[in-house]
Amino acid sequence: MYEYHIFSPYRVCPLGAHVDHQHGLVTGFAIDKGVDLWFNVREDSMVNLTSRTFDGDVSFDINHPVQVKEKNWGDYARGAKFALKKRFELTKGIDGVIQGSLPVGGLSSSAAVLIAYVMAFAKANGITLKPFEVMLIASEAEREYIGLNNGLLDQACIALGKKDQLLFLDCESNEYRVIKKNPNMPEFEIGIFFSGLTRSLVNSDYNLRVYECKTAAWNMLAFTDQPLKTFDKTFLRDIPRSTFDKTRIAMPARFARRAEHFYSEYKRVRQGVTAWETGNLKLFGKLSFDSCESSMNNYECGSPELIAIYEIMRKQQGVYGGRFSGAGFKGAVIALVDPQYKESIEKTLTEEYLKMYPEYEETFKVFWVKSDDGARFV
Repeated sequence: MYEYHIFSPYRVCPLGAHVDHQHGLVTGFAIDKGVDLWFNVREDSMVNLTSRTFDGDVSFDINHPVQVKEKNWGDYARGAKFALKKRFELTKGIDGVIQGSLPVGGLSSSAAVLIAYVMAFAKANGITLKPFEVMLIASEAEREYIGLNNGLLDQACIALGKKDQLLFLDCESNEYRVIKKNPNMPEFEIGIFFSGLTRSLVNSDYNLRVYECKTAAWNMLAFTDQPLKTFDKTFLRDIPRSTFDKTRIAMPARFARRAEHFYSEYKRVRQGVTAWETGNLKLFGKLSFDSCESSMNNYECGSPELIAIYEIMRKQQGVYGGRFSGAGFKGAVIALVDPQYKESIEKTLTEEYLKMYPEYEETFKVFWVKSDDGARFV
């Protein structure tokens, strides 16, 4: 029925939480669950889309100036059109159907959807894009059209990921490495534990945290009599840790906590990449736990539900490490797990969590996934 099929994976980030927007260091995997987009190319410029996940149909003209946001799932297709149209002439539309394979929350489904649309519209219009270009265009769509002030982490994992390999990205230079799993590393699978709460990043405290990080940077520059840049050009990465150590006592505590998370996470990612390269999954997992602790205490994200899942999960035998996934306000918790303990972890976690939050009996879910290759035509 459909000539083309794109699979765009979800992603998990074991280390490098909440730092991409400050030009930090991040890691991630693409996983074997994601978004499927089936489509045919049209001879005219109309885009007609249906979703097997959300209600309603979406139609627009790819050749017309971008419409205002309509606050529905079609905005992601319009966002992809918006970012592509800044670079290329778009004359041909598509008829397509899109479907997500896991509940929304914490796995960057929005970035996966945007990448799928960018690839589909490019294909329809004879535009050849490398994965890195797809990543940049999708990220621009999310920032400038959707309105989420994110960095490149999500799109990088989804576009550049490789099965059994860890993506390591420097969000300042955009340089990246995809690092093969050490042959001596024990086997692991990735557990995804959905709290049952869905969330929208644009409506959460995500953007507020970005501004708090930038305010911490401004404080440091002001206290050391350095010239200030405009807010959009101010990043914690540009200020050395030594400046933070000298000035943290002078700034309001909440801003100091945000900066502390950034600098400590930078160090954890460096250590984590070395642990991955040497096959030390135990240390890699511990650093992921430490990342989550800093996310809770310094970055101050995490709903009561997520914190409960994390604390139950952390005590289970066979869990190497884990943390909140995504922005960490509602969505999910991820864990790196020894496969032989999967059943006991799922059983204990489900029982203990639903004892605390019986209202999520219908929506709490546990999934087991593996790393996978990035977005591609199937």
